[in-house]
Amino acid sequence: MIRTLLSFCWLLLWSGLHPGAGWAQALPAPPPDAPAQTARVELDLQSSSSEVQVLAIPEDSSIVLLIEKEPTFAGNSTFTFHKLDQQLQTRWTKPLEVPDRYYLSQICNEGTMVYALFHDDFLSNKLWVAALNSRTGEVRTTSYDTKLVHEAISMKALEGNLFVTVQIEQHLTVLLLNLRSGEFTFLPAVYEPAESQLTFLADSLANQVKFVVSQTNGLKSRLQVKQISPQGQLLHSEFVQAESNRSLLTAQLSPGDSSRLMMGTYTLRDNRYSQGLFATNLTLGLTPTGARPPLRFYDFLHLKHFFDFMSPNRQARLRQRGAKRQAAAREFRLHYRLLMHDLIPSPEGYVLVAEVYYPQYRYNGYGFGVMGSMRNFDGYRTTHAIVCGFDHSGTLLWDNTFVLKNTERYRLEETVRLRPLPDNRRYALTYLDEHRIHYKIIDRTAASPNDLQVPLLTTLKPGVKEKSTSTSHTDMQAWYGSRFLAFGYQHVRGSGWNGRDVFFINTVDFN
Repeated sequence: MIRTLLSFCWLLLWSGLHPGAGWAQALPAPPPDAPAQTARVELDLQSSSSEVQVLAIPEDSSIVLLIEKEPTFAGNSTFTFHKLDQQLQTRWTKPLEVPDRYYLSQICNEGTMVYALFHDDFLSNKLWVAALNSRTGEVRTTSYDTKLVHEAISMKALEGNLFVTVQIEQHLTVLLLNLRSGEFTFLPAVYEPAESQLTFLADSLANQVKFVVSQTNGLKSRLQVKQISPQGQLLHSEFVQAESNRSLLTAQLSPGDSSRLMMGTYTLRDNRYSQGLFATNLTLGLTPTGARPPLRFYDFLHLKHFFDFMSPNRQARLRQRGAKRQAAAREFRLHYRLLMHDLIPSPEGYVLVAEVYYPQYRYNGYGFGVMGSMRNFDGYRTTHAIVCGFDHSGTLLWDNTFVLKNTERYRLEETVRLRPLPDNRRYALTYLDEHRIHYKIIDRTAASPNDLQVPLLTTLKPGVKEKSTSTSHTDMQAWYGSRFLAFGYQHVRGSGWNGRDVFFINTVDFN
């Protein structure tokens, strides 16, 4: 009997029916509107001894990798820039000689220029920047000593200057690195408490860096917009606040000056949670009485698809409770945290994507006291992403939702990616979860499935037997057109138990 069971399990494994198997000939028919994986490249790298930064460059349909390899026994890590074309063919590789003790802190690009910021491992005030011209492979480097201990949070580039948001003790500020002169300055126009929410946009259309900073007196919060030149001069500053009992939490600005649209989230009382969305066009200016035109508010209860992540019965009960409270002129407060993406231009105006998340904690019994337990932070979980279309005045045109599965990250960062489809009406949203590419096609408010997925292919050769047995450090990036990149580390097992450990990149194309 035991021998029969073992033989049966062995047959299942090699027939591709074993749970988790991904044999090429056993794949089910793809769902409607499924993306095609048109190219794949594998690098002989392992997650235990390397780290790869992937930058999609839409301007020339290329990809730039910064590869760090740890030494086998002793010594320093080695760094290499690696450029791929749109067919994922190698165009060139270029070693990068990084000074001893420096580690990669931030990386970004402006057009085809790539900027890598390194920190001294012992002295955080010492910085080293590598600027790569990805068209030619030329690299220029610059060193800085800022004299102040700081932690870099994010980085963007405009006209060859780097704007780095940093935390100095209990404040957030911005470090401007001038790569041409080798000079630096901390911008006095941005100096906020560490708990403030700060978003910023390197706007090449307006040739400005635009910051939105939250400010609160403990009871209400407002937003301050600051426009700064590429050289660091403050060009314009203004406050945006709600006149009602609402408080503004955070917002994003649209690129360009012809239509300065601001979209964000607001709350009723608790500044930790969002109640809904707001929008306004800052170019409309003030009314003759000196007041700003009223902001447009969109309570989550009034969105058609916001609660699609709930069961129909639970959603109906929630909406009924909200309607009763509002009919009685009583507040119905919601408790959601949102991570907003940069606004995406559309034929009608702009598209807003925001991910709904919550922090997770682990509890154990090693706390103090009889009932005590220790709470340890365990990352963030994203439940769903909302997608909303607005016109240039801030009027909500439509909304939809993408319900996510198994999306947990230790750091708060974007999970889903969005690109418009060729008809300029629909949008593809997608993310990578281990061996599967999850996606949804958004067509304004039309309902569509949230559970569409296709397996991540390990080979594009038909009839080849192999499967992925493990993946790690996976992610996706929007590239150009309706194309995405899926990448990460993978162990691939072929027939005859032959296996390989690789860093892979797959192109994912929607039609």
